[in-house]
Amino acid sequence: MNSLSIFGTSSDAGKSTLSFAITYLLHHRGVKVAPFKAQNVSNNSQVTDEGGEIAIAQHFAAEAIGLKTSTDMNPVLLKSGGRSTAHMILNGKSVGNKDVREYYRDINMLKPHVKKAFKKLCKEYDCIVAEGAGSPVELNLMSKDLSNIYIANEFKTKIVLVADIQRGGVFASIYGVYKLLPKKLRENVIGVIVNKFQGDITLFDEGVEIIEKKFGLKVLGVVPFRPFNLGFEDSASIMNYVQDTSKASIKVGVIKLPHISNFTDFEPLIVDKEVDLSFISNASDTATCDLIIVPGSKMVLEDLKWLKKRNFEKILSSKKQKVVAICGGYEMMHETILDPQAVESDLKKFSGFGRIKGEVLFAKQKIVKKGSYNIFGFMVDGYEIHNGTTKNRNQKSKNLYGTFVHGLFDSDEIRKYLFSKIDPNYKGYNFKKYKAKAIKKFAKHINKHVDIDFIENALY
Repeated sequence: MNSLSIFGTSSDAGKSTLSFAITYLLHHRGVKVAPFKAQNVSNNSQVTDEGGEIAIAQHFAAEAIGLKTSTDMNPVLLKSGGRSTAHMILNGKSVGNKDVREYYRDINMLKPHVKKAFKKLCKEYDCIVAEGAGSPVELNLMSKDLSNIYIANEFKTKIVLVADIQRGGVFASIYGVYKLLPKKLRENVIGVIVNKFQGDITLFDEGVEIIEKKFGLKVLGVVPFRPFNLGFEDSASIMNYVQDTSKASIKVGVIKLPHISNFTDFEPLIVDKEVDLSFISNASDTATCDLIIVPGSKMVLEDLKWLKKRNFEKILSSKKQKVVAICGGYEMMHETILDPQAVESDLKKFSGFGRIKGEVLFAKQKIVKKGSYNIFGFMVDGYEIHNGTTKNRNQKSKNLYGTFVHGLFDSDEIRKYLFSKIDPNYKGYNFKKYKAKAIKKFAKHINKHVDIDFIENALY
C-alpha cells in the first residue's frame, strides 16, 4: 500500500485538519495508518508517550485514533525564536538554537533522520499520511524541502493537493502548484480538495468542471467551511476560532504574547459556552476581564520585557487581579529570573512581576515529560516543556494560580474550581466527551464532502 502526501497550494490551506481527518477516516475503514510530518514549524508542541517532543498536529492526529505517540511522527520540529533563529527539536530532543542559514546549509544532515523515522513507521503501519509544509513549489527552496518534495520523492507517495478558496485565486494556485511540481511528482497527484468554501456550494459546479477538464485534475471534494476548535497548530490558526458567547457569564483574557506557545491549553475555554474568551494585546483590555491568563512562551525574557513595555506590570503584579499563569507565564510571576548560561537570552538576570517569592533558574537541560499531577488539590493529566526551574511546580496565593503544567483546563474539576470563584452558578461541562464528539462530527463532515473511496483505492 502506498503512503499519502497532503500538499497545500498555499500556507494555512487546511493541511493539518485534512491530514488529521483523512488519517482518522482511513483508520476507521480498517487501514493501519499513522500521521507524519517531516519538519514542522510550530511553538505548539506536545510530549509523546516515550517522553519526546513533537508538534501538536501529529500528536493530536495519533491520539484521536488511539495510537501510541512517537517522535518518529515528527522528527524535526522548529520553534520560532525570532531574529532569524529557531530552536530545533530533533527526534524529540532539543539540540539548541539554529540560525536559518545554518539550518538550510545543514539540511542534508537532517534527511537521514527523516528517512529513518518514516521507514520505522512504515514497518509498523501500512500507510503513512504525510502532511506537507507551506507550498511545495517554493522554487528557490525545493532542494531543501523536507516535508513536501523530499518525502514525496524518496517514498513515491501519492499526493493530494489542498487549496484554500477563501484566499482568492484558487484556480491560479491549483494550476500553478501542479504545473510547477517536478514531472514525476505530478504523475503521483491523485486530485485536489477545494477547502473552506462558504455559501451555496453548487455555485462552484462550473469551477469543478474547469479544474477537471482544463487542468486535468480530479476534484476530490469541495469542503464547506466548518469551525474545528481543536488541534491548533500555530497562532495564526487559533485566531480563526469560532465561539458562541450568547450564554457566557465569565470574561477571560489570554495575553497574546509575541512568542506565545502551547495555546492548545485554551481549547477547553474556547468551546465552553459559559466563557467568553479573547486574546488581548493591550493592558487596557484587561479592564473588562474577570480572569487574566499569562500563557506559555517560547521566549520568556523577551515576552516579559514586552509585557512591561505595554504597561501590564501594574496589573499583573497587583494581588487584586485574578491571574492564571502557565509555564513561561508562571516563571514571570516570580521575583527574579536567572539565565546564567544564556539558555534564552544574553540577559543574566531579570525582574519578574513579584507575585511569587523566589527565583527561576534557566537550566540547559529542558524538562520534557507528561503524567498525572496534583494541582491545587486536583489530579490533572498534563505535560511539561520548560527550561526554567524553581522550588514548586505549582503555586497559589491571593488571586494567583501558577503552574508549569500544560493541559490544566482539560480538567473539568480545575475549571469548576477556578470559575466558581468568579461565578458561583458556573456549571461546567465534560471536555473529554466534547472532544471525542467534535472529532467524530468533523471527520463525518469531511467524509461527506471528500471522495475517501477514491483516495483509499488510489493508495493500492
